[in-house]
Parts: sequence; structure tokens; C-alpha cells
Amino acid sequence: MEEAEKTFENEQYRKTYWHTCSHILAQALKRLYPDVKLAIGPSIDEGFYYDVDLSGSFTQENLKEVEKEMRKICKENNQLERFALSREEAKELMADQPYKLELIEGIPEGDEISFYRQGDFTDLCAGPHLETTKQVNGSGLKLTSCTGAYWRGDEHNKMLTRIYGVAFPTKDELDAFIAAKEEAKRRDHNKIGRELEYFTTVDYIGQGLPIILPKGARVIQTLQRWVEDLEQRRGYLLTKTPFMAKRELYKISGHWDHYLNGMFVLGDPDDEKSECFALRPMTCPFQYQVYLNRERSYRDLPMRFNETSTLFRNEDSGEMHGLIRVRQFTISEGHLVIRPDQLEQEFKGCLDLAKHILDTVGLLDRCTFRFSQWDPANPNNKYEGTPEQWEAAQSSMAKILDDLGVDYTVGIDEAAFYGPKLDIQFRNVYGKEDTIVTIQIDMLLAERFGMVYTGDDGEKKTPYIIHRTSLGCYERTLAYLLETYAGALPTWLAPEQVRVLSIKDSVVDYAQGVVDKLGAMGIRVESDFSSNTLGYKIRNGQKEKVPYMVIIGEKDMENNTISIRYRNGEDLGAMSFEEFASLVKGVVDSKEKK
Repeated sequence: MEEAEKTFENEQYRKTYWHTCSHILAQALKRLYPDVKLAIGPSIDEGFYYDVDLSGSFTQENLKEVEKEMRKICKENNQLERFALSREEAKELMADQPYKLELIEGIPEGDEISFYRQGDFTDLCAGPHLETTKQVNGSGLKLTSCTGAYWRGDEHNKMLTRIYGVAFPTKDELDAFIAAKEEAKRRDHNKIGRELEYFTTVDYIGQGLPIILPKGARVIQTLQRWVEDLEQRRGYLLTKTPFMAKRELYKISGHWDHYLNGMFVLGDPDDEKSECFALRPMTCPFQYQVYLNRERSYRDLPMRFNETSTLFRNEDSGEMHGLIRVRQFTISEGHLVIRPDQLEQEFKGCLDLAKHILDTVGLLDRCTFRFSQWDPANPNNKYEGTPEQWEAAQSSMAKILDDLGVDYTVGIDEAAFYGPKLDIQFRNVYGKEDTIVTIQIDMLLAERFGMVYTGDDGEKKTPYIIHRTSLGCYERTLAYLLETYAGALPTWLAPEQVRVLSIKDSVVDYAQGVVDKLGAMGIRVESDFSSNTLGYKIRNGQKEKVPYMVIIGEKDMENNTISIRYRNGEDLGAMSFEEFASLVKGVVDSKEKK
């Protein structure tokens, strides 16, 4: 690697640095625990780990002890020397390391078996590594945690101890990383959403099947009504279709062949003589039936169908996370049946709607765009259609994206089985990226379903289809909103927008009148007329992220006013009810991000 490339911005150098740290970790463990059995120690997206077989427990105090030894090794300036051995020589060298022996046995005949030596420690490894241990700055190194991990990820194998660490060239960079991680934990929707009672999970209901509590349900309802109204104003036709269908529908669409493992099947999928149903993982083949309900003309197109769809996908247990990836979810799904000459304009309309929605809720600034394409070399027959059809679809999408000036990356082998797509990506607080909105071009499925229209020349023609979401999965969006705003959702989305607090019992009737008038305006208002102190009531409201607190005392009642405090502690002073009502209504109607 060139000297100029030896910076942490260079991914290859960063991975090499962390891989070297994993060897330093193993060397420290061998010194402190001579009988330790070493498994594997790779670099990962954020640091490194080493799987080891240790007798006894391994605590936080043990981590500190190992960390101290690692810093000592860094200062020793041991050279990392690479060498290769024959299979028999390698087995002799690793005779007391059963996991290394198993790895050696798995190396194909003819492949080089290489090792790295650093001082008194040698490890089986393909590399690469830094030149010396001193190139790792010990003050920028930290062991972060230890967990259990099955050898080779197989639950039938022995449980090992996995020790995680991270390292940076300077202590300041390490401190910044740790601070960012602490902030991520603070904003984690799994933590905030449960503490603020937006959702919960129950073991005997099942993983990936969250219970959306009243607060979360109110936010999702608010988003859903707004999105459906926006779509109606843009010419969408609302549909309502079944949650399940016979396998015959999915066979026509191709999902039975390409997506069966991701579906929940009711019945025996291999028994062709009896009925077999599946919960829907998508709405497209259902909405096509609306189009097929009668004959269509070129004058009918475009037809824009939308539906707030509940979908079911059999996600792997290891993939599920809070509300971000679940097995049942609700999505703002839609399908546009169009003439080929309408493709560019309608695609632009879909993207414009998605960007408007994401901008309004405050997520657009953190989104990136991925042009997901097929892989013609994919060996698993993952895709439908011919290379010519894929080239046509991808060329059309590339032209549209370039004309719009969309700054996108390309994702090979990320397309749907029937066409390319634009994925709008969002990263959660831990840096894990998921799709929040997708827009797909489909030149294949209309033909499979016999969807045609009569052209202006009287001939039957096959339409194109755009599959799209305008906001995507409501549960995932709720998670991202909780993380983005650290639970303090914008007033228009907040499940409770105003809380009315009484200072004394003598003002309760007056305060109740304020509650009633705000409720009649459509403001989501609650009250706290308890005997607790005012300070306690205010702290409670702030803790629960209520945007506005209306405080009412005897002076307010005498002057026919109310006193207002914002959730960040700002005192807005006393004002008339009409002034406050106008203030709140303006914030809600304008969908301000406050």
C-alpha cells in the first residue's frame, strides 16, 4: 500500500489496522491465559473481534487487564513477519490449537498456508497486516465488550467467547467514536420507543411481531391519513385487497418461484392436490386484478393505485431489529399502470412525492440513493426476463435518474426479480442501512397477468408498471423518527401535542375548559390535575417529550389567560387561549419540525 493511502479514510488500510489489532488481542490473551484456544479474529465494519475458548468466566475487569497488555505489546514494536508452511508443518506448529487445526484441514490442496509472527506469538492468517505492532497507537485502542458465539456460527458447536474491540490512530478519535456510540444508544428507537411506550414486544407472540401501543398507533395513523390524502390529490385510486391468496396467484407473478422462503405458507406447498394459501409479502399481484376488472384503453392510462397494505415476510431471526425489520408491517404501497411513453414523467412523479414526504417528516437529509440493478452472471436464476429487457429497463431508469440529477450509487444484484429499482436508503443510529422507499420499473409482470390496453391505433398493447412506496414501512419510519428526533417528535406528529397542568384544585374547572376547547380543535391534548407539585408535572411532561405544557394557576384564571412552557424548558409566558390556539394550529398545519 502506498504511503499516501495509509490513512483511516482508506477502507483497506482501516481494515488492515483493525486486523493487526485482533492479532495483538490474541497475543495478549496467550500471555495472560496460556491455555487459551484461539479460533478466528477478523476485522469487521467497526473494529475487530477474536473468538477464543477460555475456561471460566470473562468479566469487564478481565477486559481491562487484556487491554493493558495490548498497549504494552503495541509499544514493543514487534515486526509482523509473514511465512508459509506445508500442511504437515502447519499442523505441527498448531498442534495445541484444535480450532486452527480444523481451519488448516479446510484449506484446499494446493493453496498456500500462511502465518504471521509477531514477537512471541504466531497465528494462522492470510493477512494483510501492518509492519509492526508499534504502528497501532495503544492509547487509541479499547476492548468494548465480550459475548458468546458458537464456533463457525453453528449452534451445534461449542460456545466460544467473542471479545470485541476498536482502535483509532489517536485517542481523540477513539473518544469521539465512544461518544457517538453513547449518543446512538441514547437515540436507539428500541430504548426510546419502549421507555416512551410507543411499542412493546411479547415473547409468546413472537419475534418480529411488535405490539404498537396507543402512542405509536396514533403517530402511524397520523402519517397514514396524511399520505393517503396526498396520494389522492395526486390522482391515486385507493384499493383494499386480501391479506392472503392461493399459491396460484403467486405462481403467475413469479413470487412462488423466487420468494417462497420469505413467505408464510398456510398448507403444504408441495401438495398440488389440496388448496394452499400464503400471506401476502407484497400487494402488486392483488392490485393488478383491479386493472383486469374490465378492458382498458390508452385513455385510461396512467392508472395509479395505492393501498395502505399490511404485509408479511418471514425474515430470519438474526435480521430482525425493533421496528426496523419485522415480520408483519404496514406500507404505503402503490402500482402505476402506464404506457411506455409515460414512464419518465410518472417515475419523476413518484420520486417527487417520496422526496416531499421524507423532507416533510425530516428524514430526507439523511437519505442516500441506490440504483439497484440485476447481475446477469447470477448463478441462481434469480431474475425473470431476457438481457435485452433488462438493458431496456435499466437504460430507461439511468436516463431518468441522470436527467433528474439524482446522486446515486449502483447496487449490482440488488434488483427485484422483475426489474431494476431506485432504493432510497436510510442508516439507523448504529450505521445499519435499510431501504425506506423504493421505486421500481417493471416491464415483465403485466404480460404474465395478461394486462393489456387498446392503443390509439386500435391494437392491443402491454403496459409498463411502476412499483413504488411513498413513505415505505410505517413501523420502520416510526423507528427512524424516534431516533432522528430522540423521541421529541415534531408537534404535528406527536401523539400528545399539549398537556394542561393545574397548580391548584381551585383552577381545575377552568383548566378542564381549556382541555375541552383544544380537543374540539382537533389538538391531541391530555391533562394532569393530580396533587403532585408543578415541578414534578413539568418534568414528567418534558420526560415524555410533550411539545407544549399549558400551566394554569389562579392568576391565569383571574386574567382569563394561560401560561405556556415548551418541552425544551423555554417559558413562552402568559397569553390568551386564542393566541395559543393560533400558535399551535400554525405549527401543526405547517408541519414545522418542532
